[in-house]
Amino acid sequence: MSRRPRPVDLLVFGAHPDDIEFGCGGVIARETQSGRRAHFVVCSKGESATRGTPRQRVAEARAAAALLGAGIEFAALGGDAHFEESLTHVLTLARLIRRHAPALILAPTIEPNQHPDHAKLGRMVRDAARLARYGGVRELRGLPAHAVGQLFFYAVSPGAEPAASGRILMDVSPEPVMVAWRAAMAAHASQMATRDYVDLQVTRARLRGHEAGVAYAIALWPNDAPVFESLAPLQRAARRL
Repeated sequence: MSRRPRPVDLLVFGAHPDDIEFGCGGVIARETQSGRRAHFVVCSKGESATRGTPRQRVAEARAAAALLGAGIEFAALGGDAHFEESLTHVLTLARLIRRHAPALILAPTIEPNQHPDHAKLGRMVRDAARLARYGGVRELRGLPAHAVGQLFFYAVSPGAEPAASGRILMDVSPEPVMVAWRAAMAAHASQMATRDYVDLQVTRARLRGHEAGVAYAIALWPNDAPVFESLAPLQRAARRL
């Protein structure tokens, strides 16, 4: 991990092989189709899943990332359903942040009403982004310190959506974006045996789109208040006053 690759625009963390695609795949497709570089870090191989073997789920994740135009790697944080928040794991994630030097990070929300791995990973990524900034952390001295511009949280399921306000809505309506997103979700065929997760996530995006006056939208929650140099990018709101 000592060699630093080309910096990415967007580093996206998921607890399980399908979380990123289901939770924010449309956002990833919109970004990569606009020429920005995205890289996924999946922190388990679905070892405790009811359906699909770890080998199968890793293969599905690789195929899905390719469909979204993103790179992918896997990190070990104890295995599916065995995440524990620890300094060791936070440092592992901080090394990845320093190595990839992203402008932005996406991670699962820290709401408790969801798979416990999701919230635990969200908190550890938040802590890792902070430690990645500090040049004096002795365990990280092999890589240059890196400050991330912003951390956004995504919700894999409706129960993971924070009740507080402060979200942003990302328009994922263009047809090429939706085609790529649907295909990436469908790549996780092992998870579709009992429930149509593609329809679930597209329906959520359609409801968000109705709120925003577009066809489809995905909500993200910023860890810190975004800062803008001009009001020009903020001329569009979800509700017309």
